[in-house]
Amino acid sequence: MRKIQLLLLTLFIAAVSFGHDDKDDPIVLTIDGEGIHTSEFLYIYLKNNNDSDKEKYKKENLDAYMELFINYKLKVAEAERLGYDTIPKLKSELAQYRKQLSLPYMVDKDQNENLIKEAYERTKNEVRASHILIRVKPDAKPEDSLAAYNKIMKIRDRIVGGEDFGEVAAGKGGSEDPSAKTNKGDLGYFSALQMVYPFEEAAFNTPAGEVSMPIRTRFGYHIIKSHDQRPSRGKIKAAHIMVLSNDSMSDKEKEEAEKKINEIYALLEEGQKFPELAQKYSDDQSSKPKGGLLPIFGAGSKQRMVPEFEEAAFNLSKDFEYTKPVKTAYGWHIIQRHEVYPVATYEQMYRELKLKVEKDVRAQSTKDAFINKLKKEYNFKHANSNKLLPLFYDFMNNDIFAGKWKGLENKTKHDEVMFEFKDQFFTVADFEKHLLNLNLQGSPQAIKTFIEQQYESWSRGELLKYEDSNLESKYPEFRSLIQEYRDGILVFEIMQNEIWNKASEDTVGIKNYYESNKTDFTYPVRYKGELYKCKDKTTAKEVYAMTQVDSMTFGKIQEEINKDSQLNLVVKKHTFNSQTTEAFKKGKKVRKFKPGLNKIFERNDEYYVFKVEDVLEPRTREFKEAKGLVTAAYQNKLEKDWLTSLRKSHKIEIHQEALYAVGE
Repeated sequence: MRKIQLLLLTLFIAAVSFGHDDKDDPIVLTIDGEGIHTSEFLYIYLKNNNDSDKEKYKKENLDAYMELFINYKLKVAEAERLGYDTIPKLKSELAQYRKQLSLPYMVDKDQNENLIKEAYERTKNEVRASHILIRVKPDAKPEDSLAAYNKIMKIRDRIVGGEDFGEVAAGKGGSEDPSAKTNKGDLGYFSALQMVYPFEEAAFNTPAGEVSMPIRTRFGYHIIKSHDQRPSRGKIKAAHIMVLSNDSMSDKEKEEAEKKINEIYALLEEGQKFPELAQKYSDDQSSKPKGGLLPIFGAGSKQRMVPEFEEAAFNLSKDFEYTKPVKTAYGWHIIQRHEVYPVATYEQMYRELKLKVEKDVRAQSTKDAFINKLKKEYNFKHANSNKLLPLFYDFMNNDIFAGKWKGLENKTKHDEVMFEFKDQFFTVADFEKHLLNLNLQGSPQAIKTFIEQQYESWSRGELLKYEDSNLESKYPEFRSLIQEYRDGILVFEIMQNEIWNKASEDTVGIKNYYESNKTDFTYPVRYKGELYKCKDKTTAKEVYAMTQVDSMTFGKIQEEINKDSQLNLVVKKHTFNSQTTEAFKKGKKVRKFKPGLNKIFERNDEYYVFKVEDVLEPRTREFKEAKGLVTAAYQNKLEKDWLTSLRKSHKIEIHQEALYAVGE
């Protein structure tokens, strides 16, 4: 992707194929007799120009962009002339980009948007629920699935009949989720995208106090009891100090754990720092090295905590406040709040939710809806599949699961059609070929179920394959996008070979260029010193005073100012270029400084203290100091010379009447 980003930033955006009527879409440029229409030029021009209409259609702006457009078209033409478009590596690279770019066109967009909105609404709320799980594999035989279903229905009948949900979950013959032994099936509060989608769907749609019918997920069958729903409290960043204490420990060990957590709490109350105590005493080995800091948890995050822990954390009223010792099934905790993040707006969360939804199992519903649309659009028919599938039931055995099946013994029905759509026909022979190409190495399944699943997968796959092959003709914007990437790859590759690599390898040429252009590589005024960026004016005044104390090094100043927050102060000890250091800019001018401590100054609502050790006057850079800049300048020279030669070797004609009429 780095290639494409670089190319897009430097105008390397490719031509678009359009249907043309010369009257409505006149030719704006001709290269070697091949005409390029106004629509193509305008598409690229508008995509790369954010000026107002009044500015973008000025003659001088159109002329300037046309020169860049010609340069680009010449590079593409040269790459094609040299056969770059036939290089396997580049063809493979484009195929990978196409695969990614096609994804938004291969789903039901309306259904996808509905799922994103649903996820956001659920992120704004939380449901508290308990569950009981009876495990069954996704590919289980029908009889095993039925046995698991019957088992969980009997458990449900017990609960509906009056038994306590939690006791049943934790008891003998209850939940097969190992955590149920300690939490009695209680999952605490959760929101969207924290559980698998079928589970989430059932939890949010089961009224409080009721028990759902069995829900199938990839883990097995669940029954869910909904306890409560409430508005989401958002996400939280917190740290904790943990002392292990659980039911497997003796009473004496539990007493010692409680005593230990109370002693740690007393040290906190005396003023000792939370991170240091966490590093010394916490039993949580994953957070201990980080001063007890935990991954962000709460609504919409991947991380979840037990209910008692979350409740205590969210009840803290301000940052860096900490709780009294809190007991959970895992031990004792002292929890420190670092920051709370309220639920963001739909617009702020849209991209994140979209990516999560498209990766989640709920995306299957958008694929199903898309398949159904395609079936209607292309008049999909199953033809004789019901009569022909039994051929495979009767003439297939478990050899298929060992990759040893040789195909149908009887070939008489090979040419009979199993399904059709548009102008496509798929036969028994095609399905047989699909099965032979599976190359399975796994546990045997029920043959009839396996064949039906494979037939469904195959027929859907062929429909999607056909749609994918027609995306360029069906969606002009997709065709344009693929053309951009295709030509962008070609231009990047030819630039790398003709310019960038040549310049980097031509050490003599680079040195000669430096000797001929030394005055272009001069240092401006530079300042050697310490630059303190402060969050506000009050902090800047504190820093200003500290810098005047001999014993206060910049490291000590940073530690002191940032003891409550790392956001208070950023310190950099460096030699600063007066022309390129953003903090030094003052409108169109550049600030000047004197040796020693300079006055506090402000830029973009941030306050700076600058202590200058030395002022370095302008001078010409030595070659080793300027080598990177020289190489870049030499590359620009090679590119300019190359483009000059390309322009001489091609006949170029700009049709100015058409060019200046593009804004009409």
